[in-house]
Amino acid sequence: MLCFRRTPPARCRPLSDRIRAAQEYVRFAGKYAKLSRRNAIMTQTIAFIGLGNMGGGMAANLLKNGYAVRAFDLSEDALAKAESHGAIRASSAADAATGADAVVTMLPAGKHVESVYAGEVYGAANPGALFLDCSTIDVATARRVIEAATDRGFDMVDAPVSGGIAAANGGTLTFMVGGTDAAFEKAKPILSAMGKAVIHAGGAGNGQAAKICNNMLLGATMVATCETFAMARKLDLDPQTFYDISSVSSGQSWSMTSYCPVPGVGPQSPSDNGYQGGFAVGLMLKDLKLATEAAALVGASVPMGNAAEALYQLLANQGEAGRDFSLMIEMLEGK
Repeated sequence: MLCFRRTPPARCRPLSDRIRAAQEYVRFAGKYAKLSRRNAIMTQTIAFIGLGNMGGGMAANLLKNGYAVRAFDLSEDALAKAESHGAIRASSAADAATGADAVVTMLPAGKHVESVYAGEVYGAANPGALFLDCSTIDVATARRVIEAATDRGFDMVDAPVSGGIAAANGGTLTFMVGGTDAAFEKAKPILSAMGKAVIHAGGAGNGQAAKICNNMLLGATMVATCETFAMARKLDLDPQTFYDISSVSSGQSWSMTSYCPVPGVGPQSPSDNGYQGGFAVGLMLKDLKLATEAAALVGASVPMGNAAEALYQLLANQGEAGRDFSLMIEMLEGK
Protein backbone atom coordinates (compact mmCIF):
# COMPACT_ATOMS: atom_id res chain seq x y z
CA MET A 1 0.00 0.00 0.00
CA LEU A 2 1.30 3.47 -0.98
CA CYS A 3 1.19 6.36 1.50
CA PHE A 4 1.35 9.96 0.26
CA ARG A 5 0.89 11.89 3.54
CA ARG A 6 3.68 14.19 4.66
CA THR A 7 3.77 12.37 8.03
CA PRO A 8 3.12 8.71 7.34
CA PRO A 9 0.77 6.81 9.62
CA ALA A 10 2.32 4.38 12.10
CA ARG A 11 1.72 1.37 9.86
CA CYS A 12 3.77 3.00 7.07
CA ARG A 13 6.77 4.01 9.17
CA PRO A 14 9.92 1.89 9.17
CA LEU A 15 9.93 -0.85 11.78
CA SER A 16 12.87 0.74 13.62
CA ASP A 17 10.91 3.99 14.04
CA ARG A 18 7.93 2.14 15.42
CA ILE A 19 10.14 0.25 17.90
CA ARG A 20 11.70 3.53 19.07
CA ALA A 21 8.23 5.06 19.49
CA ALA A 22 7.10 2.08 21.54
CA GLN A 23 10.21 2.26 23.75
CA GLU A 24 9.64 5.97 24.29
CA TYR A 25 6.04 5.29 25.29
CA VAL A 26 7.13 2.64 27.80
CA ARG A 27 9.66 5.07 29.33
CA PHE A 28 7.04 7.80 29.57
CA ALA A 29 4.48 5.42 31.12
CA GLY A 30 7.04 4.26 33.69
CA LYS A 31 7.94 7.83 34.67
CA TYR A 32 4.25 8.75 34.90
CA ALA A 33 3.46 5.75 37.09
CA LYS A 34 6.40 6.54 39.40
CA LEU A 35 5.31 10.17 39.66
CA SER A 36 1.73 9.11 40.38
CA ARG A 37 2.88 6.81 43.17
CA ARG A 38 5.03 9.60 44.62
CA ASN A 39 2.12 12.05 44.49
CA ALA A 40 -0.15 9.49 46.16
CA ILE A 41 2.34 9.11 49.01
CA MET A 42 2.72 12.86 49.41
CA THR A 43 -1.03 13.19 49.99
CA GLN A 44 -0.84 10.78 52.94
CA THR A 45 -0.39 12.08 56.47
CA ILE A 46 1.10 9.76 59.07
CA ALA A 47 0.67 10.37 62.80
CA PHE A 48 3.80 9.16 64.56
CA ILE A 49 3.49 8.73 68.33
CA GLY A 50 6.67 7.87 70.24
CA LEU A 51 9.89 9.46 68.99
CA GLY A 52 12.51 7.76 71.14
CA ASN A 53 15.78 6.20 69.99
CA MET A 54 13.96 4.05 67.46
CA GLY A 55 10.90 6.12 66.63
CA GLY A 56 12.83 9.29 65.84
CA GLY A 57 14.80 7.65 63.05
CA MET A 58 11.73 5.85 61.73
CA ALA A 59 9.73 9.07 61.50
CA ALA A 60 12.65 10.76 59.73
CA ASN A 61 12.65 8.03 57.09
CA LEU A 62 8.93 8.45 56.46
CA LEU A 63 9.63 12.13 55.80
CA LYS A 64 12.52 11.27 53.47
CA ASN A 65 10.18 9.04 51.49
CA GLY A 66 7.60 11.76 50.91
CA TYR A 67 5.08 11.23 53.69
CA ALA A 68 3.75 14.10 55.76
CA VAL A 69 4.30 13.32 59.45
CA ARG A 70 2.42 14.73 62.45
CA ALA A 71 4.62 13.85 65.42
CA PHE A 72 4.03 13.59 69.15
CA ASP A 73 6.23 12.63 72.08
CA LEU A 74 6.35 13.57 75.75
CA SER A 75 9.97 14.64 75.27
CA GLU A 76 10.51 18.20 74.08
CA ASP A 77 13.94 17.27 72.71
CA ALA A 78 12.45 14.43 70.65
CA LEU A 79 9.75 16.74 69.26
CA ALA A 80 12.30 19.40 68.36
CA LYS A 81 14.43 16.84 66.54
CA ALA A 82 11.41 15.58 64.59
CA GLU A 83 10.54 19.16 63.64
CA SER A 84 14.09 19.69 62.38
CA HIS A 85 13.53 16.79 59.97
CA GLY A 86 10.31 18.35 58.67
CA ALA A 87 7.63 16.83 60.90
CA ILE A 88 4.61 18.81 62.07
CA ARG A 89 4.50 19.12 65.86
CA ALA A 90 1.35 17.80 67.55
CA SER A 91 0.26 18.81 71.05
CA SER A 92 -1.00 15.34 71.99
CA ALA A 93 -1.47 11.85 70.62
CA ALA A 94 -5.07 12.74 69.77
CA ASP A 95 -3.93 15.88 67.97
CA ALA A 96 -1.45 13.83 65.94
CA ALA A 97 -4.09 11.28 64.98
CA THR A 98 -6.69 13.87 63.95
CA GLY A 99 -6.93 13.94 60.17
CA ALA A 100 -4.20 11.31 59.69
CA ASP A 101 -4.47 8.55 57.12
CA ALA A 102 -2.41 6.21 59.30
CA VAL A 103 -1.11 6.14 62.88
CA VAL A 104 2.28 4.62 63.78
CA THR A 105 3.09 4.03 67.44
CA MET A 106 6.48 3.19 68.97
CA LEU A 107 5.93 3.02 72.73
CA PRO A 108 7.70 1.41 75.70
CA ALA A 109 5.21 -1.25 76.85
CA GLY A 110 1.80 -2.81 76.32
CA LYS A 111 0.12 -0.62 78.93
CA HIS A 112 1.22 2.50 77.05
CA VAL A 113 -0.01 1.14 73.71
CA GLU A 114 -3.42 0.18 75.09
CA SER A 115 -3.80 3.51 76.90
CA VAL A 116 -2.86 5.66 73.89
CA TYR A 117 -5.18 3.88 71.47
CA ALA A 118 -8.15 3.59 73.84
CA GLY A 119 -7.74 7.01 75.38
CA GLU A 120 -6.76 9.15 72.40
CA VAL A 121 -6.38 7.51 69.00
CA TYR A 122 -9.69 5.68 68.48
CA GLY A 123 -11.74 8.79 69.12
CA ALA A 124 -9.60 11.13 67.01
CA ALA A 125 -8.67 9.09 63.95
CA ASN A 126 -10.48 9.41 60.64
CA PRO A 127 -12.84 6.57 59.72
CA GLY A 128 -10.84 4.02 57.77
CA ALA A 129 -7.46 5.11 59.15
CA LEU A 130 -4.79 2.42 59.37
CA PHE A 131 -3.02 1.71 62.68
CA LEU A 132 0.50 0.29 62.89
CA ASP A 133 1.95 -0.49 66.31
CA CYS A 134 5.71 -1.00 66.02
CA SER A 135 6.31 -1.30 69.77
CA THR A 136 7.59 -4.54 71.28
CA ILE A 137 4.85 -5.66 73.69
CA ASP A 138 3.22 -8.84 74.96
CA VAL A 139 1.22 -10.91 72.49
CA ALA A 140 -2.00 -10.81 74.53
CA THR A 141 -2.11 -7.01 74.65
CA ALA A 142 -1.31 -6.74 70.94
CA ARG A 143 -4.21 -9.01 70.09
CA ARG A 144 -6.56 -7.18 72.45
CA VAL A 145 -5.72 -3.76 70.99
CA ILE A 146 -6.12 -5.00 67.41
CA GLU A 147 -9.47 -6.59 68.27
CA ALA A 148 -10.67 -3.31 69.79
CA ALA A 149 -9.53 -1.37 66.71
CA THR A 150 -11.24 -3.86 64.39
CA ASP A 151 -14.49 -3.60 66.36
CA ARG A 152 -14.39 0.16 65.71
CA GLY A 153 -13.92 -0.31 61.97
CA PHE A 154 -10.16 0.27 61.74
CA ASP A 155 -7.51 -1.92 60.13
CA MET A 156 -4.52 -2.53 62.40
CA VAL A 157 -1.28 -4.49 62.43
CA ASP A 158 1.32 -5.21 65.07
CA ALA A 159 4.71 -4.64 63.42
CA PRO A 160 7.64 -4.86 65.86
CA VAL A 161 11.10 -4.30 64.46
CA SER A 162 14.53 -5.88 64.40
CA GLY A 163 17.75 -4.04 63.66
CA GLY A 164 18.42 -1.53 66.43
CA ILE A 165 19.06 2.21 66.40
CA ALA A 166 21.45 2.20 63.44
CA ALA A 167 18.89 0.37 61.28
CA ALA A 168 16.11 2.71 62.43
CA ASN A 169 18.20 5.71 61.37
CA GLY A 170 19.33 4.06 58.14
CA GLY A 171 15.90 2.78 57.08
CA THR A 172 17.05 -0.85 57.10
CA LEU A 173 14.80 -2.33 59.79
CA THR A 174 13.07 -5.70 59.49
CA PHE A 175 9.35 -5.61 60.31
CA MET A 176 7.53 -8.71 61.56
CA VAL A 177 3.86 -8.05 60.90
CA GLY A 178 0.73 -9.56 62.40
CA GLY A 179 -2.76 -8.87 61.03
CA THR A 180 -5.16 -9.71 58.23
CA ASP A 181 -3.95 -9.97 54.64
CA ALA A 182 -5.81 -6.76 53.77
CA ALA A 183 -4.30 -4.81 56.69
CA PHE A 184 -0.83 -6.11 55.84
CA GLU A 185 -1.10 -4.96 52.22
CA LYS A 186 -2.19 -1.48 53.35
CA ALA A 187 0.65 -1.29 55.88
CA LYS A 188 3.42 -2.61 53.63
CA PRO A 189 4.21 0.63 51.71
CA ILE A 190 4.49 2.61 54.95
CA LEU A 191 6.69 0.00 56.61
CA SER A 192 8.82 -0.33 53.48
CA ALA A 193 9.66 3.37 53.76
CA MET A 194 11.32 2.58 57.09
CA GLY A 195 12.87 -0.82 56.48
CA LYS A 196 14.54 -3.28 54.16
CA ALA A 197 12.27 -6.26 54.90
CA VAL A 198 8.55 -6.44 55.68
CA ILE A 199 7.40 -9.98 56.49
CA HIS A 200 3.83 -11.09 57.18
CA ALA A 201 3.96 -13.42 60.18
CA GLY A 202 0.25 -14.29 60.23
CA GLY A 203 -2.74 -13.09 62.23
CA ALA A 204 -3.01 -10.44 64.92
CA GLY A 205 -0.23 -10.67 67.50
CA ASN A 206 1.98 -12.90 65.39
CA GLY A 207 4.40 -10.06 64.72
CA GLN A 208 5.02 -9.84 68.46
CA ALA A 209 5.31 -13.62 68.69
CA ALA A 210 7.98 -13.62 65.98
CA LYS A 211 9.85 -10.74 67.63
CA ILE A 212 10.08 -12.25 71.09
CA CYS A 213 11.04 -15.68 69.72
CA ASN A 214 13.76 -14.08 67.60
CA ASN A 215 15.12 -12.02 70.48
CA MET A 216 15.08 -14.92 72.89
CA LEU A 217 17.26 -16.76 70.39
CA LEU A 218 19.51 -13.70 70.05
CA GLY A 219 19.85 -13.26 73.82
CA ALA A 220 20.73 -16.91 74.42
CA THR A 221 23.12 -16.98 71.46
CA MET A 222 24.97 -13.90 72.69
CA VAL A 223 25.43 -15.45 76.13
CA ALA A 224 26.85 -18.60 74.51
CA THR A 225 29.12 -16.51 72.26
CA CYS A 226 30.41 -14.52 75.24
CA GLU A 227 31.08 -17.55 77.40
CA THR A 228 32.96 -19.36 74.62
CA PHE A 229 35.22 -16.35 73.97
CA ALA A 230 35.82 -16.08 77.72
CA MET A 231 36.69 -19.77 77.91
CA ALA A 232 38.94 -19.51 74.83
CA ARG A 233 41.00 -16.81 76.54
CA LYS A 234 41.28 -18.94 79.71
CA LEU A 235 42.64 -21.71 77.50
CA ASP A 236 45.24 -19.31 76.03
CA LEU A 237 43.51 -19.33 72.65
CA ASP A 238 43.82 -15.92 70.96
CA PRO A 239 40.35 -14.34 70.42
CA GLN A 240 41.14 -13.41 66.80
CA THR A 241 42.30 -16.95 66.08
CA PHE A 242 39.17 -18.37 67.69
CA TYR A 243 37.04 -15.96 65.64
CA ASP A 244 38.82 -16.93 62.41
CA ILE A 245 38.08 -20.59 63.10
CA SER A 246 34.57 -20.41 64.56
CA SER A 247 33.25 -17.83 62.08
CA VAL A 248 33.71 -20.35 59.25
CA SER A 249 32.80 -23.44 61.26
CA SER A 250 29.70 -24.97 62.80
CA GLY A 251 29.77 -22.54 65.74
CA GLN A 252 29.15 -19.54 63.47
CA SER A 253 26.29 -17.21 64.45
CA TRP A 254 25.21 -13.59 63.94
CA SER A 255 26.46 -12.79 67.45
CA MET A 256 29.85 -14.09 66.39
CA THR A 257 30.33 -12.71 62.88
CA SER A 258 28.26 -9.51 62.85
CA TYR A 259 28.26 -8.38 66.49
CA CYS A 260 31.36 -9.87 68.09
CA PRO A 261 31.51 -9.08 71.83
CA VAL A 262 35.33 -8.87 71.84
CA PRO A 263 36.82 -5.44 71.00
CA GLY A 264 38.94 -5.39 67.86
CA VAL A 265 37.64 -8.72 66.56
CA GLY A 266 35.26 -9.00 63.61
CA PRO A 267 33.30 -6.09 62.07
CA GLN A 268 32.82 -2.83 63.96
CA SER A 269 30.41 -3.35 66.85
CA PRO A 270 29.48 -1.71 70.19
CA SER A 271 32.30 -3.66 71.87
CA ASP A 272 34.68 -1.36 69.97
CA ASN A 273 33.00 1.67 71.54
CA GLY A 274 33.05 0.70 75.21
CA TYR A 275 29.79 -1.22 74.75
CA GLN A 276 27.91 2.03 74.13
CA GLY A 277 25.06 2.28 71.62
CA GLY A 278 23.63 -0.80 69.96
CA PHE A 279 20.98 -2.81 71.83
CA ALA A 280 20.78 -2.00 75.52
CA VAL A 281 20.88 -4.65 78.24
CA GLY A 282 17.60 -3.27 79.59
CA LEU A 283 15.85 -3.73 76.24
CA MET A 284 17.15 -7.28 75.85
CA LEU A 285 15.93 -8.04 79.37
CA LYS A 286 12.50 -6.61 78.52
CA ASP A 287 12.24 -8.85 75.44
CA LEU A 288 13.43 -11.92 77.33
CA LYS A 289 10.83 -11.32 80.03
CA LEU A 290 8.12 -11.05 77.37
CA ALA A 291 9.37 -14.29 75.80
CA THR A 292 9.52 -16.31 79.00
CA GLU A 293 6.12 -14.99 80.13
CA ALA A 294 4.61 -16.02 76.79
CA ALA A 295 6.28 -19.42 77.08
CA ALA A 296 4.77 -19.93 80.53
CA LEU A 297 1.29 -19.02 79.26
CA VAL A 298 1.40 -21.64 76.49
CA GLY A 299 3.39 -24.28 78.38
CA ALA A 300 6.54 -24.06 76.23
CA SER A 301 9.82 -25.30 77.72
CA VAL A 302 12.53 -22.63 77.32
CA PRO A 303 15.44 -23.47 79.64
CA MET A 304 17.97 -21.48 77.59
CA GLY A 305 15.62 -18.50 77.46
CA ASN A 306 15.10 -18.66 81.22
CA ALA A 307 18.85 -18.85 81.83
CA ALA A 308 19.50 -15.89 79.49
CA GLU A 309 16.85 -13.81 81.28
CA ALA A 310 18.45 -14.53 84.67
CA LEU A 311 21.92 -13.55 83.43
CA TYR A 312 20.75 -10.29 81.83
CA GLN A 313 18.81 -9.48 85.00
CA LEU A 314 22.05 -9.91 86.95
CA LEU A 315 23.87 -7.63 84.52
CA ALA A 316 21.14 -4.99 84.77
CA ASN A 317 21.25 -5.23 88.58
CA GLN A 318 24.92 -4.22 88.38
CA GLY A 319 23.88 -0.87 86.90
CA GLU A 320 24.55 -1.80 83.28
CA ALA A 321 21.01 -1.64 81.84
CA GLY A 322 21.97 1.19 79.48
CA ARG A 323 25.03 -0.42 77.89
CA ASP A 324 25.05 -2.85 74.98
CA PHE A 325 23.95 -6.41 75.67
CA SER A 326 27.25 -7.86 74.42
CA LEU A 327 28.73 -6.47 77.66
CA MET A 328 27.72 -9.89 78.99
CA ILE A 329 31.27 -11.05 78.22
CA GLU A 330 32.76 -8.74 80.87
CA MET A 331 30.41 -10.06 83.53
CA LEU A 332 31.27 -13.64 82.62
CA GLU A 333 34.96 -12.79 82.84
CA GLY A 334 34.48 -11.18 86.23
CA LYS A 335 35.44 -7.69 85.10
